Amino acid sequence: MSAAEHTKEDAVVDLPMTDKICIKDLTVRNIIGVDAWERSKRQPIIINLVVYTSVSQAGDTDHLPYSIHYGILCKTVEAHSEKSEFRSVEALADSIARVVISKCHAPKITVRIDKPRALLHAASAGVEITRSRSDYTEGELTGTVPCPVRFNQHDIIFVKDLKLSCIIGVNPWEREEEQLVVLNLQIYPGMDDTPDRKADYVSSTHNYRTIVRTITKYIEASSYKTVEAFVTSVARIAIEKCHVSKITVKMEKPSAIVFAGSAGVEITRDRAFFASAAAANKTHTRGISSISTIPGFGNTPLASTLPKRGPVPASLSHEVYLALGSNLGDSAANLTNALNMLEQGDRVRVVDTSFLYETPPMYVTDQPPFLNAACKIRTDLEPLELLKKIKDIEAEMGRDFNTIRNGPRPIDIDILLYDSIEYKDDTLTIPHIAMQEREFVLRPLCDIAKDVEHPKLYRHISQLLSQLLLKQEEASPGSDSNIHKSLPLRHKIVHWDAKTLIMGILNTTPDSFSDGGDYSTAEAAALRAQQLIDDGADIIDIGGMSTRPNSEEISEEEEIRRVVPVIQLLRARGFEAPISVDTFRAVVADKAIEAGADLINDVSAGKRDPAMYGVMAKWNVPVCLMHMRGDSKTMMSQTDYGAKNDVVGEIGRDLSKSIQRAIAAGVHRWNIIPDPGIGFAKDSEQSLQVLRRLPELTQSATSPLVGYPCLVGPSRKAFIGHLTQQPDATKRTWGTAAACTASVAGGAGIVRVHDVKEIRDVVKVADAIWRV
Repeated sequence: MSAAEHTKEDAVVDLPMTDKICIKDLTVRNIIGVDAWERSKRQPIIINLVVYTSVSQAGDTDHLPYSIHYGILCKTVEAHSEKSEFRSVEALADSIARVVISKCHAPKITVRIDKPRALLHAASAGVEITRSRSDYTEGELTGTVPCPVRFNQHDIIFVKDLKLSCIIGVNPWEREEEQLVVLNLQIYPGMDDTPDRKADYVSSTHNYRTIVRTITKYIEASSYKTVEAFVTSVARIAIEKCHVSKITVKMEKPSAIVFAGSAGVEITRDRAFFASAAAANKTHTRGISSISTIPGFGNTPLASTLPKRGPVPASLSHEVYLALGSNLGDSAANLTNALNMLEQGDRVRVVDTSFLYETPPMYVTDQPPFLNAACKIRTDLEPLELLKKIKDIEAEMGRDFNTIRNGPRPIDIDILLYDSIEYKDDTLTIPHIAMQEREFVLRPLCDIAKDVEHPKLYRHISQLLSQLLLKQEEASPGSDSNIHKSLPLRHKIVHWDAKTLIMGILNTTPDSFSDGGDYSTAEAAALRAQQLIDDGADIIDIGGMSTRPNSEEISEEEEIRRVVPVIQLLRARGFEAPISVDTFRAVVADKAIEAGADLINDVSAGKRDPAMYGVMAKWNVPVCLMHMRGDSKTMMSQTDYGAKNDVVGEIGRDLSKSIQRAIAAGVHRWNIIPDPGIGFAKDSEQSLQVLRRLPELTQSATSPLVGYPCLVGPSRKAFIGHLTQQPDATKRTWGTAAACTASVAGGAGIVRVHDVKEIRDVVKVADAIWRV
């Protein structure tokens, strides 16, 4: 060290660092980023520096050695930045801080890195960090040991002027057309003392691309009336979906006020804010966990047989995604058994499951097709502990680890993602090393984790799937992957995405609107069930209580008396077709499944009987959740869906809540069948609106029901009678045929009808036209 450098360092060491030396908008060129295009050439980076020091002696003596020469400071930073390469702006900022502290003898420095056009719709993105000499070891300052990227309480990650288009505002003209909004985000990573943090690595929690991508997807599909709700939603998404700890959101509407540049709102929110709000509402969101508090229910015989699922314990702090597969024995039962075994004890909770996919074998092709799924769990097990539990389950379920690799097996469970960590030893690699090349892994994982980022590849799961499908199409144009969404029905796997299923209606009631009294004895009902199967039905739906408008409700005992003997008689005669029970009562559903039914069709989507979700989870059978308001006496007085009469939007929102309650109770996603409920709390025009706009529910990327096998039941309904002026419900077959055609065209997976023989041919032709 030169005499001048000694003089400068000694001069400031004991003085208060209240002064600043500032460098504004220093532009350098640096190779920075993780994508191939970012690594090909140097990009402009804008650097702002604030060095905290004391200039008192230099000011008194007018002698530069008593201060830090901003010219040397600039050249030092420029030279370091121009010759280096980084994967993240955080690593570049940290390296600049170390260089300035070590070479320019700065006691403390703030470094702000702006990366222009880092994001497609933002002016820039970057990071601002503050570091002192005490933040580093001597080896980290000299470069003799690696320096991991760590955040402290003063650091921020920012996104500047993110421009999005969305519906926002209370005025009528603002509800009709999207307008531009400008977002500025500041993410506060907080203290990071992770001992094994890597150099030049940033987790998805702190990755501005991941955060912006997630926010953009939600916001551009939104329709807010107030800026306050908009910014609150952005903050909530960042904290709950991207897992940031704290964020400031500033939103401006440039077109809000004619004589002002913009108007807007700025808020700062953290995890504690939303956690307290959630705690205040927890009694409304627990679903089945609060079943024991229902007056008179806790002591019933049914209550003691249902699974008890309270909120996920806070101790289960790790979020893990698993892949499951089976191609030996009853594959669907194997997957269910594996999930049940995972939850044995109190150290793992399954919190979500994907849809089911039947897939052709990969690598070793001479074997049966696989049934594949994915699940999300919460656990307190460390990676190797979880791996041991998984291997124990596989062994107990009969997997032979000495057979050919990738060969047939009753169960296969892989750890795909564990929080955002990277881990590797001789027995386990996280993230799973081959997940990005396997469609049978990415498809189910995308159902429950499409916005989760791969820790190494810096891509959302949905992006990895899109890239893989594009690569497959380029390699084999026009080829079919032969992967089918599937539904487990009575020990069989049904490809509901390949053909529209027909559910035949069998009412054992004396007062149903079109066939009441025709099949009120067990013998007559059994004969009718066989006739429906012979006519082409895939499922028989047996109901013991009419739900037509203004019908009288009967007792549970009477409903059981009408339904259960029919099921018992059919099974005693060797009837092998799937049977559905049409009821909103948990006790009736429980008795029917026990007697041999395979599906629960609940017109109230679990709203009428809080125990219903528990019965659905207990039996692990497919369940139909139908949209309805009120009951048979009141539903037709509840057809007001607001000024816009947006019945389809309300159906999506309401059924989404029912689905989430069912999943929270332990119902597997692959067993859920939504039904928009034509004719239930909907007048004729609203029923027609549902059919016209059915693709919005079944096919729109923003619909909460997309991906589910939607059931539609237009058969002989009143709206058909009104259109055809046919008061006799039994003579509405042709009108039903037209409605079923519209249902297939709209993406229905199942149609529920009385006239199976006639509708069978209608569905065949409609499938040939629209299922391509």
